[in-house]
Amino acid sequence: MFRFFIVRKWLLWAWAGSFTILSSLWVQVQIDVKINEWFGQFYDMIQKALGEPNAITIEEYWRSLFDFISLAGTYVAVAVVVSYFTSHFLFRWRTAMVEWYHSVYDRARKIEGAAQRVQEDTIKFSRIMEGLGTSFIEAIMVIVEFLPILLGLSIGIPIFFFGDWDYGLVVGALIWSIGGTLFLVALGLILRLVGIEYDLQKKEAAYRKILVIAEDDGSVRPKTIEELFFEVRGIHFLSYIRYLYFNIGRIAYLQANVLSAYVFLAPAIVAGVVTLGVMQQIIRAFGRVEGSMQYILKAWPTIIELASVYKRLREFERQIQLHEIQSKSLS
Repeated sequence: MFRFFIVRKWLLWAWAGSFTILSSLWVQVQIDVKINEWFGQFYDMIQKALGEPNAITIEEYWRSLFDFISLAGTYVAVAVVVSYFTSHFLFRWRTAMVEWYHSVYDRARKIEGAAQRVQEDTIKFSRIMEGLGTSFIEAIMVIVEFLPILLGLSIGIPIFFFGDWDYGLVVGALIWSIGGTLFLVALGLILRLVGIEYDLQKKEAAYRKILVIAEDDGSVRPKTIEELFFEVRGIHFLSYIRYLYFNIGRIAYLQANVLSAYVFLAPAIVAGVVTLGVMQQIIRAFGRVEGSMQYILKAWPTIIELASVYKRLREFERQIQLHEIQSKSLS
């Protein structure tokens, strides 16, 4: 799966492409930081305008909105280019994978579900990596950039439970985010969601294979097809009930998450020690840090699917290597 990064043919795309994507994501995060600063200035201006008539001019108001449009426009332009380039990058990665599978397909075709692994699983792998991989890297960059901002904004502000401790807001975000993520990861492991996804794909592959055979072979009994579909139905129903339990915990946590920043800031808001602009900056920075630390939690269903695809492809490659060893021993 990772020959893309070591085969000479793909080295330029692999390493230069990775650097380009990382650099572009860093630019997006820097723009996001500037947008966060804009929110603080804008809401302070709004508070000033609402507190005293004609405290600001209409020109200042329009200029502030134009500043946001400029930042947002730049962000959109960079994001669109990064998305386009990432799609090409990951298709090259997929090409590097399937080229090797094609080169050994005379042996690989004898393995159960070979066609699905080469066609469907490789495209799933590249598509999931397109969203999941870039989001993971961006989440790390956001934490690196926004944690110091959050710390600087919260100094001297009373925080619920932590009082006047300067690190209270940051530690609160860490406890809430990491605690929730660990809870959901543990729940996913207890419910064996990765295993369920893997079993589901195996049952679907077996069902599809018998349908393909039945197209050309009239001797295939309908009962055989029905038996396989019964197994497909069973594994799907089992996955539904497992995800039902998982989603109860996940959705409940995410709904409670909406109020987390306001809960921590309750003493400061009630005491009136922060302006509207500073409050907005803190809440937005808190949300960005919290959201990035909850990356695994929010992306857990996709991570499960990626883990299942990785497991199938890794098993496929091991079987190919085993066939090669057996062929050499026989010769």
